[in-house]
Amino acid sequence: MERELDFEKPIFEMQKAVEKLKSVSGDNKENFEVQLGELEKKLVERKKEIYDNLTPWQTVQVARHPRRPVFFDYIKNIFTDFIELHGDRCFGDDQAMLGGFATLGKKKVMLIGHSKGKDVEENLARNFGMARPEGYRKALRLMKLAQKFNIPVITFIDTMGAFPGLDAEERGQAEAIARNLTEMARIEVPIITVVTGEGGSGGALGIGVGDVVLMLSHSIYSVISPEGCASILWRDASFSPKAAEALKITAKSLYELGVIDEIIPEPPGGAHTDPQKTAEEIKKVLLKYLKKLSSLSTSKLINKRFEKYCSMGKFTR
Repeated sequence: MERELDFEKPIFEMQKAVEKLKSVSGDNKENFEVQLGELEKKLVERKKEIYDNLTPWQTVQVARHPRRPVFFDYIKNIFTDFIELHGDRCFGDDQAMLGGFATLGKKKVMLIGHSKGKDVEENLARNFGMARPEGYRKALRLMKLAQKFNIPVITFIDTMGAFPGLDAEERGQAEAIARNLTEMARIEVPIITVVTGEGGSGGALGIGVGDVVLMLSHSIYSVISPEGCASILWRDASFSPKAAEALKITAKSLYELGVIDEIIPEPPGGAHTDPQKTAEEIKKVLLKYLKKLSSLSTSKLINKRFEKYCSMGKFTR
């Protein structure tokens, strides 16, 4: 059974009741079939009701769920013929940032994304998806390679942020991210970005300048984590729920603000309850936008990208 979040208690209690009825055997089984059907229907309705009305802080908890699908899951369930490419040709190969050639439907693409692990050992090897400068430089190298071969770029964002360690700073973390922002603005092929879990700070933006930016319905995207914001504004992490609300980090808020272009629905209960269904939804939307963007000329593509980001935000007096 999945790890229980506080707001999921009613769901888990109903699931236990369903499992108990399913375990009934013998002559009594037929007597419980109608009751079981009604309870299963109520369970689906209750789960949908809870997940359609999550608070921003509850959404943060779902986005960080330890069983939430990671980049490798989406590679396996959406793409074929993935060939990983290594290294930034400068310092090393960052395992927190993966990329390579892949096929989506019948279309060749360059696939890049933050790579988290599924257990402690994997997460340590991949630095919990927090890339160092060589990760962002590898990503940019692959984008330019995609431009050379005239194939679109698809990026998957799922990181708490860029790694803030001393070694990363010594190798130019801020410069690497800033360069990616500048270069992605003028890459001459379509770029589609999908936020699948956490989209944290510059670590997310380093591969997030897309012609189209998509978010899973229970993912988050923010300039800072709620905990980081609370520690700065209130000097108290207990204010994290309040910070989450103020930051407008949910897919719904960001869509209303015009920061993202579309929300991809997750199954009731979150992506971790049905990774295959989630992948199918992402694939459907990716194919739609690939077709749309592929029809644009290079000059129109870049101009529309420029206009997209220039239109964000408002000046007020």
